Amino acid sequence: MSKTYNIFISHSWEYTDAYEKLVKLLDDKSYFSYNNHSVPKDDPVHTNGTDRELKIAITNKMSNCHCMLVMAGKYSTYSKWIKKEIDIAKNSFLREKPIIGIKPWANTQVSSVVKDNADIMVGWNTNSIVQAIKDYSI
Repeated sequence: MSKTYNIFISHSWEYTDAYEKLVKLLDDKSYFSYNNHSVPKDDPVHTNGTDRELKIAITNKMSNCHCMLVMAGKYSTYSKWIKKEIDIAKNSFLREKPIIGIKPWANTQVSSVVKDNADIMVGWNTNSIVQAIKDYSI
């Protein structure tokens, strides 16, 4: 029986298409089982809208995750919440959540915020992403 990985995928709602493509890659990978603990645009966390409440909600979603995937497009450098999610993964738990940065498909520009904080950077390739999840998950 194979392990089921709990994953938090950090992404910008403005780039939902990249998030959806990544989820499809993982869904289509045979012999790989995971639970998605992300906050997709079509299923947001419900708070009164304060940053503090949203941070608590994201921390709760991330708490049982084995690792965090971050889309490393240039836009990630400018996203307030991607930076906060990286901070949560690094500083809100007894053990840091491993961060796997995913380089955008066919894109040479990568977010320095993601690159500087990732435990590993991988290309837009299903096998590379899944192997990094298996290798780095806590």
